[in-house]
Amino acid sequence: MPEASLIIRGGQVVDGSGTAPYEADIAIADGRIAAISRHITAPRGTPEIDARGHVVTPGFVDIHTHYDAQATWTSQILSSSLHGVTTALLGNCGVGFAPCRPESRDMLVKLMEGVEDLPEVVLTEGLPWNWESFPEYLNALESRPYDMDIATQVPHAALRVHVMGRRGFEREPATAEDRAAMARLAREGIAAGALGFSTSRAIAHRTLAGEPTPTLGAAEIELAEIAAALGGGWMQLISDFDDPAEEEWERLVRIARLCGRPMTFSLLQRESKPDFWRWLLERVSAANAEGLSITGQVMGRPVGLMFGFELSQHPFHTRSAFREIAHLPMPERAAALRDPARRARILAEPCDPALAARLTNYSRIYKLTTDYEPPPEASIAAQAAAQGRDQEDLCYDWMLEDDGRAILNRPLLNYAHGNLDAIRDMVTHPHTLMGLGDGGAHVGYICDASAPTHMLTHWVRDRARGARLPLEFAVKRLSADNAAALGLHDRGQLAVGRRADINVIDMERLGLERPVMRYDLPAGGKRLVQGATGYAATLVAGQIVHAHGQATGALPGRLIRGAQS
Repeated sequence: MPEASLIIRGGQVVDGSGTAPYEADIAIADGRIAAISRHITAPRGTPEIDARGHVVTPGFVDIHTHYDAQATWTSQILSSSLHGVTTALLGNCGVGFAPCRPESRDMLVKLMEGVEDLPEVVLTEGLPWNWESFPEYLNALESRPYDMDIATQVPHAALRVHVMGRRGFEREPATAEDRAAMARLAREGIAAGALGFSTSRAIAHRTLAGEPTPTLGAAEIELAEIAAALGGGWMQLISDFDDPAEEEWERLVRIARLCGRPMTFSLLQRESKPDFWRWLLERVSAANAEGLSITGQVMGRPVGLMFGFELSQHPFHTRSAFREIAHLPMPERAAALRDPARRARILAEPCDPALAARLTNYSRIYKLTTDYEPPPEASIAAQAAAQGRDQEDLCYDWMLEDDGRAILNRPLLNYAHGNLDAIRDMVTHPHTLMGLGDGGAHVGYICDASAPTHMLTHWVRDRARGARLPLEFAVKRLSADNAAALGLHDRGQLAVGRRADINVIDMERLGLERPVMRYDLPAGGKRLVQGATGYAATLVAGQIVHAHGQATGALPGRLIRGAQS
């Protein structure tokens, strides 16, 4: 064994393989795991982490993030790095910033602003644009160190706009020449180190002006020719499956058969079609029985919106009496909101009818707590009825708490039946992967990058409204399964020779902190950041990047280029 640079001593090792925990020491040398044994001796003075009473796991692999812009201007990949994530995949849902000609930058910025809630002024000031081709974008990312490893995908929307210009942005059909150029550039991106190709077929993905994502409704031949050219990596997509569903599914299966690459898609429970996810998983199982590799990406908690007077969305944000004060700094805004006349005006205005189901379904709006499985009696509607109060009046008061910084929770997906039983079935299905945290996106009203911590607290330790999950299963889902799906075979498990991407976790203290709004994006842009307690240490390539919730300043993370053996 090479001389150890660090010993993790006496922890309960949950190695990512799915086997039961066991007590052991772990020796680290040259950024990798050098030994795992009941007792490892090391020269006096070798640094140690006392892991007695703690769980030791592989670093988590987050396969669905949108740090494409953030990674060009900062080395801290927040909030993900606060939650045990040591590898993050960028470039999901077909949106990104490369390849991109200078004259097309505004189109990609407007698209990212609408689809992923990253304000245009933030992107305009923050993006250095020291690239044009996708390989040049990778070079730009490679020049910066990070507090985790990052990997990329080639985004379909950027390809379309790069090749077709305004025609691509406006969703005109691609010509044979267009398709050939996109296929060539996608293959170039994979060859340069991207781990896949991503696209969106979701109607909700629009610019703020309402323009659909350029890839919505892209012809099967366009996707097929790009997929066939990849030569490596996977295909990631999001679809509404409303084309109708059977036709859309068969279209995607034909593409998967043609290209022979793994395919993964976002799988969620909708309020309008609460059992449709079961229909999809039946077809996923059939496709895998045929020999294809198709997985659904699932989330371990509801996906929804956070409401608050400091946040981008809430039941009153479209009303003129609120918009008049929305620009004020938060202390002044809160003072204005407490004014009885202002309050009366806001409450008297109706909600935009097109947004009412999302913003004012008070039977589905709760106070945000660390329990993302709130019971029906905790809703605003139930609490207002119990107190004999108007629902909107109570909602207003709840959001005024904490000097106007209180946050409410509106689950939109994965909560159709008011519990997480459907999620448990999705998470335990053999052909799903844990993802959809969307770190780096929706920064004004969503903060789901904390999902790995929630997986361990709610599903392993705390759930009271249904069955829990074994710790070793949850860790495997967060680490080894995702790493293997991406072809990153050098991480995801604690084994000799693997990268020393490791978490040391105090399971008794593990918990979610309250999300807070920071104004630290370029141009003073705001973003929600959620921390955690209980991570005694997170290591990337053998270096401690976070200890007890604090960044150490170590930045051993780098861009990953291609699959890792």
